Amino acid sequence: MAPDATVSAAAPLPWTGPPIAVVGIGADGWDGLGRAAREAVGDAEILFGSTRQLALVPEAVTATRVNWPSPLLPALPELLERHSGARLCVLASGDPMFHGIGVTLARLFGAGALRVLPQPSSASLACARLGWSLAETPVVSVVGRPLVTVLPELADRRRLLVLSADEHTPPVLARLLGRHGFGASELTVLEQLGGPAERLHTGLANKWDRPPGDPLNIVAINCVADPDQPRATRLPGLPDELFGGDGQLTKHEIRALTLAALAPAPGELLWDVGGGSGSIAIEWCRAHPANRAVTFERLERRRLQISDNAAALGVPHIVIRGELRAELAGDAEIASPDAIFVGGGLTQDDLLETCWAQLRQGGRLVVNAVTAESESLLLNWASAQGGALRKFQIYRGEPLGAFTAWRPQLPVAQWSVTKKRDIGPVFPTDG
Repeated sequence: MAPDATVSAAAPLPWTGPPIAVVGIGADGWDGLGRAAREAVGDAEILFGSTRQLALVPEAVTATRVNWPSPLLPALPELLERHSGARLCVLASGDPMFHGIGVTLARLFGAGALRVLPQPSSASLACARLGWSLAETPVVSVVGRPLVTVLPELADRRRLLVLSADEHTPPVLARLLGRHGFGASELTVLEQLGGPAERLHTGLANKWDRPPGDPLNIVAINCVADPDQPRATRLPGLPDELFGGDGQLTKHEIRALTLAALAPAPGELLWDVGGGSGSIAIEWCRAHPANRAVTFERLERRRLQISDNAAALGVPHIVIRGELRAELAGDAEIASPDAIFVGGGLTQDDLLETCWAQLRQGGRLVVNAVTAESESLLLNWASAQGGALRKFQIYRGEPLGAFTAWRPQLPVAQWSVTKKRDIGPVFPTDG
């Protein structure tokens, strides 16, 4: 699951029992396991897994079998702690550390609590069948995630793999590609990889008429983009027409310059203050799958349009909240951000003071202003805290009769600054 943008990651829970064996098992079942994996399963007193996974283990294995509850994640810590004195084994599909239960257990209890025995992942097997380079093929999991998270990965002539949630993922994915200008893409559905029932089905997204098949499948996409559709890549500066709403939008030229100043890195958290259409938070999250954002917008109708835009552009995990200071005064725990963008409400009392206090040491603050009053505030803050001041004037060519004229957009003043770290003395001192 994607990390929560509102709270900090918790430290691993203490684990006092024997190491948990986490064994990957493929569609080839028991016959495909090596000696170490078989011994780990055979030595277990409690064996956890899905109904399908447990059925792959022969009856001769005497461990008590426990089916995973649903929902799994809330119940997992207490369930394992209840059996912590026994020898535990957890079954996983393929490689447990590839979008699997092994990742969840490592986050919960730390790597030292586990002994992981992987099998080839479904992505490895798919690339082997297709002749694709595994190292160059992105993989998107839609298990427990919205299918639209595939959208930021799409690009003409790109190859990618989608880990399906179930047998309904391929036809729904085909329709999604068609709606977003990738209907001519070739899909290959690979079912039961590595097992005796392995099957491959290939067709075009806009002509996909195959009914749902096996729930254990992975989908390969050979992307073909419609040249008449607006390009929507991970690079900042998406076309303005991709954002719905009331026009409260950081225009794409200024947006690209603003994202460059914010400088998103993988896994970082942004606060977007005065969200409007959500364009800055959306582009921040599209920059890398691990990026997170909380957008603060006081108007409900704009919060709704941010939600719609985020889903349409493949980043529905953006957290949408009300006015910043009201949210901070409430009960919600919100993690300190790596960067803050202020694009609206700049002249409200204490808004910049609040943002500066919440920004972590080493974090970046970027503020855009279009009025003389807001610009004056930026000058004062830059005088006190340093940073860089810039002013942008964008002109767009527009028809003027039979000719073209340059129409100026509103000039935008921008202040960007890094909150200095308190690094202590530069040189060691005698104690």
